[in-house]
Amino acid sequence: MGMSASRLAAQTVRALPRKRLSRALGQLASTRAPRPLVDAAVAAFVRAYDVDLSEVETPREGFRTFDEFFTRRLRQGSRTVDPNPKALVSPADGTLEDLGEITGDGRLTIKGQPYTATELLGDAETAASYEGGRYFVVYLSPRDYHRVHAPVSGAVYAVRYIPGTLFPVNRVGSHIAQLFARNERLAILQDSLVHGGVTTIMVGAIGVGRIGLSFDEVETNRGDMPGLRSYTDAPIPRSRGDELGVFHMGSTAIVMTPPECALDVVVDSGRAIRMGQTMAVGERR
Repeated sequence: MGMSASRLAAQTVRALPRKRLSRALGQLASTRAPRPLVDAAVAAFVRAYDVDLSEVETPREGFRTFDEFFTRRLRQGSRTVDPNPKALVSPADGTLEDLGEITGDGRLTIKGQPYTATELLGDAETAASYEGGRYFVVYLSPRDYHRVHAPVSGAVYAVRYIPGTLFPVNRVGSHIAQLFARNERLAILQDSLVHGGVTTIMVGAIGVGRIGLSFDEVETNRGDMPGLRSYTDAPIPRSRGDELGVFHMGSTAIVMTPPECALDVVVDSGRAIRMGQTMAVGERR
């Protein structure tokens, strides 16, 4: 899609009832249909986006809905998670679009646009703990595996829901100002003995536009989300590479680390990355 075409598409998307449309598409994608119809839809998607089915865990009876295919699991052993306890690993398959330092006043840049940690996290107190830290942005294309995993070992002690709309996060979305601070998202907070407080933000996108958690029944784009869900009384244990959540279509995962965690970054932005691959190595000082 050329620059002018993507800009025109962005203008069109602005006029759409994006969340209602996404909910309707979600219902359609989750509706059981005759198997030949589901198989045909899956086959068309696989051809269009060159999906690698050799690594997919396919149910014996086949996929019952298109959403079941899109949120597919991987075969055992398809991904290797770095066993080094100091490793900060990619939470997802995709493209490492951006990485860098969060400035002392909490600023960072994603796709050439300025953001603040407060805008992305939806909470100034939490954002302050990341000033001087680092961030990593992984974009999941339609062809990618769409489950998100823990970048570090550490219990989940809270999940914050940040309300918003649902714009696309592909090239069309590059014409939407402050896209990642405007889209609906979940911030998953882990307390790591090695790395300190690490947050993984799952950013929603137009389409089905739903994000689910792997350890709670919470789902976005339903209109009934709490602002903050605390697990401090019973933290959710998660080892590096354990599943955190799933995208029902979309999107992008952003990892933030605190300034007391000294990291040596071992990857470059703009490259393909896989869940479990090391992005940086280090530990809290």
